[in-house]
Amino acid sequence: MPIDSTTSHVGLCVKDLDRARRFYVDGLGFADFAHFEIDRPLAEMEGDCDLTSWFVQKDGLRVELLYFRRPTPTGTPSTRRTQLGLTHLSFVVEDVDAAAKELEAYGGSIIEGTRSGDNDPDIVQIVFLADPDGNRIELMRLARGQAW
Repeated sequence: MPIDSTTSHVGLCVKDLDRARRFYVDGLGFADFAHFEIDRPLAEMEGDCDLTSWFVQKDGLRVELLYFRRPTPTGTPSTRRTQLGLTHLSFVVEDVDAAAKELEAYGGSIIEGTRSGDNDPDIVQIVFLADPDGNRIELMRLARGQAW
């Protein structure tokens, strides 16, 4: 029997909070939900921690944008769907190419070679882009008549 739980959020570490908020709020249409200033030691870190935890939400999905002033963020986001761990966030749009182009104005970068579907209305259309920190975003148009 599964445990009794409810969905909470997905966390993304970001290098620039204003840039990340612009992409998710202004570009993808998320709304600010809550934020917290944390200046104390946290689990998984040595020494002090200084961060802003900023939550945005859309359609029941909450994303926590973690902006660390101390310690400095390290590592790189996933670069392929076959990489273990979180590989992408996906959004349904009417026109994947137009949406991707618009998101470039908010700091997104279209990932070359990820467009699929050949503009055939009977199959799913997909393109991937990277948010300002390199996190992969999938834009998907459903196939004609496909329920979601």
